[in-house]
Amino acid sequence: MRKGIRQLIVAVVGLALRIYFQRIEVTGLEHVPRDTPVIFVLNHPNALVDPVFLLCLAPRRISFLAKAPLFRMPVIGYFVKALDSLPVYRRQDEGQDVTKNQETFAAARKLLASGGTIGICPEGVSHDEPGLRPIKTGAARISLAAVSTGEVSDLKIVPAGLYYTAKTSFRSDALLYFGNPIAVEPVTLEPDGSPPREAVRALSSKIEQALRNVILDAKHEEELQTTARAERIFSSASNDDSEDSLKDELRLQQRFIKAYPVLQQRQPERLRKLEVRMMRFEEQLNQAGVDTDELSPPSSTLRVFTSIFRRALLFLLMLGPALIGTIAHYPAYKLGGFLATRISRDSEDVISTVKIISAMLLFPLTWLVIAVFVYMTFGWVAALIALVLIPFCGYVAIVFFEELDKSVAGVRVLTFFLVRRRFFVRLLAERKAIRDEIIALGKETPVASE
Repeated sequence: MRKGIRQLIVAVVGLALRIYFQRIEVTGLEHVPRDTPVIFVLNHPNALVDPVFLLCLAPRRISFLAKAPLFRMPVIGYFVKALDSLPVYRRQDEGQDVTKNQETFAAARKLLASGGTIGICPEGVSHDEPGLRPIKTGAARISLAAVSTGEVSDLKIVPAGLYYTAKTSFRSDALLYFGNPIAVEPVTLEPDGSPPREAVRALSSKIEQALRNVILDAKHEEELQTTARAERIFSSASNDDSEDSLKDELRLQQRFIKAYPVLQQRQPERLRKLEVRMMRFEEQLNQAGVDTDELSPPSSTLRVFTSIFRRALLFLLMLGPALIGTIAHYPAYKLGGFLATRISRDSEDVISTVKIISAMLLFPLTWLVIAVFVYMTFGWVAALIALVLIPFCGYVAIVFFEELDKSVAGVRVLTFFLVRRRFFVRLLAERKAIRDEIIALGKETPVASE
């Protein structure tokens, strides 16, 4: 029974992820051992959404270490228990007895000894900071104690990095990136059975560095914004028309972030000029009403109009279901956004969690209310049809508006190209010049190419 509940939860929240995020990529699966015990360590920028990615997309069944207060929360507490999570008692949580963590660590070792896996967010709390927060030592202590007592053999720690293009935005993109595993070697334990502090610190440092290799780790928000701006311009200026993977996007931003402090120290004036130049370029794009990745001359005006005509026919076919889906789901959508704003209290790391949970509750409630109304009006057959059609129409509405945005962007760029061609060509030249400057700075900054 419990296994069935877990499978149902994974299926439902997995579907919610696929709806909320337009594109989800998983890379590095070859680094995850399939048969031996594993501890996954995960960065934590997006509240309960982060462990859900690992739960649904990792190739292993995972039990999580979760803070004890979650077990007492309505709804969330039920899910946490159903997923075989283990409670962690923290000093910052009021009324918690941290000595109970010994029981948790013992349960974790037992689970690993049976060949299972555990998921841990070693930063301890979800946050909005641009990089990795100092990690806690729990993962290192559990790992060392497990292998040093002989209870567990061949234990690996696998870093799992989450990269969000816009974590609070509906239909944005996300990457789950598994890095190279860390082998855990046994050490001589202290008389009380705990691993030596030096060994814990050393392994924690390895874990921290491994996590930094699979995430976007900026020191300051300004650094992150400059890096993101440089990546957008650099990638859009590439001659390759294919869509870059999120892993490539992350790797490129990691290179920029590594170079940023070096440039600040060695060539601060040149870096400042580049930042100003990129900001001015994006301001000009905003005035023109286009994005940098849309800035490319149409290969053929006839081909563009043919594409627009085909999309128009598709929109006519989708229009009816899209309107029904929009009208039916709009109240729940707006209420979910309102709840996310009120509950998050300007904490961006919580917004996506509230939006997804509210959608999982409010949208099915919407379907039931409509089905009951249809049943009372037309009978049970019509009600069953409504239960199928309303969610389908909601999905059609999502696709409809995404395709509409693409079509509007295409028309906007074509109009810009035809009406203001000189300005268009000047922006193309400026983007190429910025890209060349980024390359030049990269060649002069060895760390950027590492």
